[in-house]
Amino acid sequence: MGERVPDHPAPGTTPHRRRPRYSGKYPRRFAEKYKEHNPERYAETVAKVQASGKTAAGTHRPVMPNETLDILSPKPGEIIVDCTLGFGGHARELLPRIQPGGLLIGLDADPYELPRTMERLRAAGFGEPAFQAIRSNFAGLPKVLASLNIEAVDAVFADLGVSSMQLDDPERGFSFKFEGPLDMRMNPQRGQSASDMIQQISAEALASLLAENADEPHARVVAQALAGSRFQTTTALGRAIRDALPRVAKEEQENSLRRVFQALRIAVNDEFGALNALLRALPGVLKAGGRAVLLSFHSGEDRRVKKAFAAGLAAGLYCDIAHELVRPTAAERHANPRSAPAKLRWAIRADR
Repeated sequence: MGERVPDHPAPGTTPHRRRPRYSGKYPRRFAEKYKEHNPERYAETVAKVQASGKTAAGTHRPVMPNETLDILSPKPGEIIVDCTLGFGGHARELLPRIQPGGLLIGLDADPYELPRTMERLRAAGFGEPAFQAIRSNFAGLPKVLASLNIEAVDAVFADLGVSSMQLDDPERGFSFKFEGPLDMRMNPQRGQSASDMIQQISAEALASLLAENADEPHARVVAQALAGSRFQTTTALGRAIRDALPRVAKEEQENSLRRVFQALRIAVNDEFGALNALLRALPGVLKAGGRAVLLSFHSGEDRRVKKAFAAGLAAGLYCDIAHELVRPTAAERHANPRSAPAKLRWAIRADR
């Protein structure tokens, strides 16, 4: 069952302290980059970064928001679930459209980002009658709705994968571009870190994982080099992957780095298992005519969504589904390069 996030800090919360000083003109370490940790106060800086075609660190730009809104077609009084609340970009667009009388339920497993996003949306004027934030993986959606005494909802949205805030923070261990602990857990309070997984896994199992989760062509070679070893940091793992592929061109090495990190992240967080659970639950939590929109970012996710929606249509659970992928426009890809791999699929619940 999901955990509701309290609206106010608990008694005894540490009072505000002055920002610590750092050496030099600009902060170098992510922990010292005060603007990234409080982007609302520095909207002008964020706007300048976005205008240059980049995503400001500490923020996340919603992908295909217009296409998502067109398909979800939110209306006043409806109940919508945002399964991956993240920075709250899609939620911020949905919330005013379901007022008055509507409710948006925002789920996220990340114990660090969820309270920040809840505060951001509360500050935008969306109180508890309109918006509830619950810390939960979307695999637990049916239990969350049962805890709220809600039988079915009008729409479900999920933006799969990792958020920009998680990628940009070295302490989370998602990116090989910055040195940080090799963790990769969406919820660092649960489960096994990537470092522990690599140390305990066999070469054969790791090769299968790399092939299944990321279509890594050098899976066997990389797995032989990594399995059973202890890597404390993201950069140490990155060096080991490069060293395992000495005869491979540098560009292909970098592609393998991205794929290996992606595959490990998916395994550490059981992302495919959670997605499969969500896809099984969707028909049961949608009202007749209810809409579902899922954004995926690589072929393994998209294959599962496509197959589940097609099976639901054949079984009469859905009355219509996306027969063609919806992709970001050229303008969006230019303005937000991280949107480039996104794939959108949708389904509409048949009469129950």
